[in-house]
Amino acid sequence: MKKETKLTCISCPLGCELTVTTDESGENISVSGNICKRGEVYGIKEVTAPTRMVTSTVAVRGSDKTVLPVRTKTDIPKGKIFDCMKEIIDAVADAPVDLGDVIIKDVAGTGVDVIATSPAHIK
Repeated sequence: MKKETKLTCISCPLGCELTVTTDESGENISVSGNICKRGEVYGIKEVTAPTRMVTSTVAVRGSDKTVLPVRTKTDIPKGKIFDCMKEIIDAVADAPVDLGDVIIKDVAGTGVDVIATSPAHIK
């Protein structure tokens, strides 16, 4: 028995309407509706191992700011988002912080760091 999943591709601005078809084993996967190769890659990844980037803020001490914008350096498994957010909520950065500084190393055991997306200077 085949399973069809309908998706809107987010790999480029075209937003192709994809149909991803898998068999019972989950090994034979086909993607249709994509205009470019990125759509096929996205469709397969989304049904086999979905990932997301996480963006948020953390508290910052000793700065002219009260919060610091952060994001995961790369995407993480979708199932780890809530674990990632728990660590981000508990995190506090100490000024000074530069753009790209690691705020949380290996967040939620994903192997991905949470980095600053803006500097925070000392008061």
